[in-house]
Amino acid sequence: MKKKVLATLLAAAMTLSLVACGEAAEPAAPAAEPAATEAAEAQPAEGDAAAPAESYDLEMWCIATESDSNRHSYEAAIADVTAAHPEVNFTWEAIENEAYKTKIKAAVAADDMPDIFFTWSCAFLGDFVDAGRVYCLDEEYKNWSASLPEVMTGNTTYNGSHYGVPLTMNIVGLFANMDLLGQVGYTEVPGTYDEFIACCDKLKEAGIMPFGCAGKETWCVTEYLESVIEKSVGADALNDIFLGRATWDNPDVAAAVDTFQGMVNNGYFDPSGTALSNDEVKQNFIDGKYAFYMNGTWNCADFAAAGINCQVAEFPVINADKATLGQLIGGPSDTLAVAASSEHAAEAAAFTFELGKEICHYGYLDGCGLPAWTPDYDTSSINPLTNAVSDICANAQSYVLFGDTAQNADDAATYLDYVSQVYTCDIDGQGFIEGLAADIR
Repeated sequence: MKKKVLATLLAAAMTLSLVACGEAAEPAAPAAEPAATEAAEAQPAEGDAAAPAESYDLEMWCIATESDSNRHSYEAAIADVTAAHPEVNFTWEAIENEAYKTKIKAAVAADDMPDIFFTWSCAFLGDFVDAGRVYCLDEEYKNWSASLPEVMTGNTTYNGSHYGVPLTMNIVGLFANMDLLGQVGYTEVPGTYDEFIACCDKLKEAGIMPFGCAGKETWCVTEYLESVIEKSVGADALNDIFLGRATWDNPDVAAAVDTFQGMVNNGYFDPSGTALSNDEVKQNFIDGKYAFYMNGTWNCADFAAAGINCQVAEFPVINADKATLGQLIGGPSDTLAVAASSEHAAEAAAFTFELGKEICHYGYLDGCGLPAWTPDYDTSSINPLTNAVSDICANAQSYVLFGDTAQNADDAATYLDYVSQVYTCDIDGQGFIEGLAADIR
């Protein structure tokens, strides 16, 4: 497992050269991963900042709702860290994903934020940093750098300064119910696109729905569409579009959108999915109603706990002239940050690093993602799905961060509107690229 984690850290370093969230300093290549005891001895000062004499309040907002895969990791981490800090009166609120995006943006605009808040990295957090609403973590990061590699902080580094505490990193995975695939003669997830389409056709003929996708939550549609685009045009081309270095008016992107829409029109997707939430679609997959489910690899925890016969793979290459295996959607994104307006910003920063490390600890053990922090604990219990994700990341060539995170807030909102229209077949590939090229400049 130690070798797998090191490979993950090395692979994640490539994220920084692609995403370029701010004018981040070029990260040094990570050294060999230390043994667990060495990692613990390397930083005895972690969490040793003197507590204030009097108690004080800290409030946190996050998205770890009761149905969220990360709920347990938050609960366990909060229990540990608050027990170690009786001087902190800590309260927290979990809000559903889409509602949270609206709530945190409104709070930033009004400068009425909690002390600590969950955020996605790159442009999502970058907008808040540009507005002057986020506390700089440079001084506190020095106390934790021995176990939080610089390569994992690139997506939360802006103009050379740190503004976020990364938790875990995830990619979009192609999850497969192998009991259903076995009914049509497959013992492994098809490795090529032609084999994959043939598998979907066989599933349809057998009365098995290949996919479900939650249309009520457009970010779920992007998990499918972005993978199809990336494996058609290549990671560099898609990343350049997300970062505004290239136009959406790209005929290869239009063709990729048509490919995805063709899968919808061919009956590979549950037609009721346009009205379903992600929780409903995910449960349908667990219940054996769909053969495939494409979503973040944080789902490994729930699938392992459900005991389903499941494999995870990356989406196959569609255009081998421009894309390769190892080009992945994802990277370090889940983050905690501190409000600049907090009355106890310095204390909140120390608390946030300690909390972030423990959320990563429990989240990794649960299977909610790969660790942004170097593990200094026993990892022998990691579930096979999460280990399979680690193998995929060990062979990564490049990463493109999720589109609604890589782009600024206005562009992301426009992008998601067009993605929604693709899923409902209200526009085709040409309409998608022409509309986005006109509306995002």
